[in-house]
Amino acid sequence: MPSEPTAHIVFLAVEAWGHTRALCTFACRLIEERPLYITFFAGPSFVKRVEDELSRNFGPETEHLRELIRVVGLNSPDDIVGVKQLRAYMDVFSDAYQLIVDEQPVTCSITGKEIKPVMPAEVVIMDFICAPALEAVRNISQKHVKIYAWAPTQASFIIYPNAPKHLGGRGDLRPEIMAELARSGRPLEEVAQELLILPTDSVVNTPGIPPMYEYEFKPQALAFDGFQGFVMVMMQSFLDQCDGLILATAEPYEAEAIAHITEWYRETSREVYTVGHLLPSSKNAATGEKKQSEKAEEISQFLQTSLETDGPDSLLYISFGSLYWPAKTEDIWAFLDIVMEKNLPFIFSHGSPFGVIPSEVVEKVNTYGKGLFSKWSPQQTILSHPATGWFVTHCGQNSVMEAIVHGVPMVCWPCDGDQPTNAARLSFVLDVAYELFEVRTEPYGLKPILRNGKTPIGTVEAIREEACSVLGNAFGEDGVRKRANIKKLQEAVLNTWSENGPARRDLRRFVATLPK
Repeated sequence: MPSEPTAHIVFLAVEAWGHTRALCTFACRLIEERPLYITFFAGPSFVKRVEDELSRNFGPETEHLRELIRVVGLNSPDDIVGVKQLRAYMDVFSDAYQLIVDEQPVTCSITGKEIKPVMPAEVVIMDFICAPALEAVRNISQKHVKIYAWAPTQASFIIYPNAPKHLGGRGDLRPEIMAELARSGRPLEEVAQELLILPTDSVVNTPGIPPMYEYEFKPQALAFDGFQGFVMVMMQSFLDQCDGLILATAEPYEAEAIAHITEWYRETSREVYTVGHLLPSSKNAATGEKKQSEKAEEISQFLQTSLETDGPDSLLYISFGSLYWPAKTEDIWAFLDIVMEKNLPFIFSHGSPFGVIPSEVVEKVNTYGKGLFSKWSPQQTILSHPATGWFVTHCGQNSVMEAIVHGVPMVCWPCDGDQPTNAARLSFVLDVAYELFEVRTEPYGLKPILRNGKTPIGTVEAIREEACSVLGNAFGEDGVRKRANIKKLQEAVLNTWSENGPARRDLRRFVATLPK
């Protein structure tokens, strides 16, 4: 049994695995530093996955701590999507949080397990898009509860849409949004989409990334346009109201941007804690990840075969994460044709709900014999394998951190969010990646790119030519140079959790603020 905890923290995750996975590891790092009760609220489809991810962080010497993290599934309605679904999810959380304040049991809606009350929570850590839940906690709590923003994203991406102008941001646009709401009576998500998302040809100078036209932040059309405006205004509101910020990025990856965010928060007497990387390192990490994929054994065999037949660093791993998917699916298959023409082994993970693989493509890959499709893949297992040479990625923060930790250089295919800024930093500033430009789409993607002066054409033929060039360089001498660069970055990021490393230092600073 662990020593008696003296504090209770509530975690609220959202149903985006890139946001949630690192939060699981952060919870485990906290209780390894000091025994705490953690009540971890998760969406209905993520409960089992969160349980498995938590278990990956504990070995025989620490598994007794696992019982301190109590996972509670929140069963929001599944017949609504987008903004309405997110609002409903936070309403369900508010009801559950009321039970915690009232010191009543909370029941997991998925497992039926009853979570017994413990001491009152004095700290809440929420995903930084959960502004309505923040306001609910403020209203429900019987005393002041510290609320921290969980930011599973690139630091540079936080700055531009949210920070004051003197620190590289565009300032707080909420007064303008509220004025337009009052004038027009239109829905919040519609006004926010118009004022926060629709880009211009203004030049953005944000710490940590090269100068970019604002429209470069939107290289792809999305299947779920309209949702991002609501998310961005929620993020602005949360970052303004919270008591502090927890960054899941790593200091060696983007020290300059982290320094600007720290300055911004200290202007209002708030703290920033940078705690990345957040990959499990216990003896159970590899086996635990494989439990999350039905194809884990087939993937392991495929990796080993690729190593034996094609050698180290030969395999291409392709994934666009658990949500995003390129706007023009024909671009994907054109790229994949070049991969097969170059006789490269590959694993293609298609976890997005939009990631449907046509039967003719499946048949072609089966005939090729050196490709494997997987709906949900053990990504860290793949990236850590000696056969894996390059990672074709959308450049979400979670994927970027995993690639860096395993020393795998990237081919960037960004869609939205922090992905375009990550791609620019990785390829242009750090020189550990290539970026694909011809895969960009209308309405904003086929416009001039500031950092190289080129204007993408976006045709299938242009995509094939660029893919041929990029993959030729990646598996040639230039790729060797980029691989050496990311190995240096890998070493620095791994050292963040050394005894005196910046992530461990900030974790301890945070723990020191908790009730004793």
